[in-house]
Amino acid sequence: MIDSYPRSGDAAVATAGARAGADVVRAMYGRRLSRIDKGAGDFATAADVAAEKAILGIIRAARPDDAVLGEEGGQQGAGDAVRQWLVDPLCGTLNYAAGNALVAVNVALREGAAAVADPFSGEVFFTDGETAWVRQDGADDALLTPTPATRLVDVNLDPPFPSAPGFRTVDLLAHPEFVARLRPRVVSTTLALAWVAAGRRAAYVTDGGDLSGSVHFAAGIAVCRAAGCVVTDIDGAPMGEGGRGLVAAADDKTHRLLMSMMRSRS
Repeated sequence: MIDSYPRSGDAAVATAGARAGADVVRAMYGRRLSRIDKGAGDFATAADVAAEKAILGIIRAARPDDAVLGEEGGQQGAGDAVRQWLVDPLCGTLNYAAGNALVAVNVALREGAAAVADPFSGEVFFTDGETAWVRQDGADDALLTPTPATRLVDVNLDPPFPSAPGFRTVDLLAHPEFVARLRPRVVSTTLALAWVAAGRRAAYVTDGGDLSGSVHFAAGIAVCRAAGCVVTDIDGAPMGEGGRGLVAAADDKTHRLLMSMMRSRS
């Protein structure tokens, strides 16, 4: 039963899982790693697989009856289970394989607790489903406070582009108002979502299908929502209603600004 699992307990599981995965990712960084081809230019490395194994070990020990959907291992447990964990053990595999340390480890309980770990800063951004914090070794947990002050907007420019030609992220960057009021950044990892929640980015924009249940995005979306960010699809509709893509903004004003630019380009 769900009621037998306190929210704080689930947050501890999510955080421990994300940190376990991050430890593996950090330890294997810089090695020559075998690759698993996924087609269309996508691949996993031995670090992805090992990190997911470490995360599953934490979840299995703490929540043996829960189902898990992993980026590398797929569905484990009943597909219609009430409680399902979504695991992306290394978001930013191409960055990682190229020696770029901008990556994230994502662990989320569907409609519940979640954690996003940065293996190289040592930070873990996490939520119990209601409030969001950041934790760093040796420091007290700090509440996440989104703000648009940086004016930096992370955009995902990786293909495919399912909403083209109606919407293309690259067109947003060429919008005169974007150039005048915001500045683009491209990190190619959902770590950028945690940065919106932490006030280090004003917003994050990506194309795609319905991303609400994606192993890549679920943890970051949960952290953003709990921190008070505005989170919708690229049409401005609530996530999880079969929409497309994602816009996560630090505040309503920034969200409205981005939506106006995106609609005018469309």
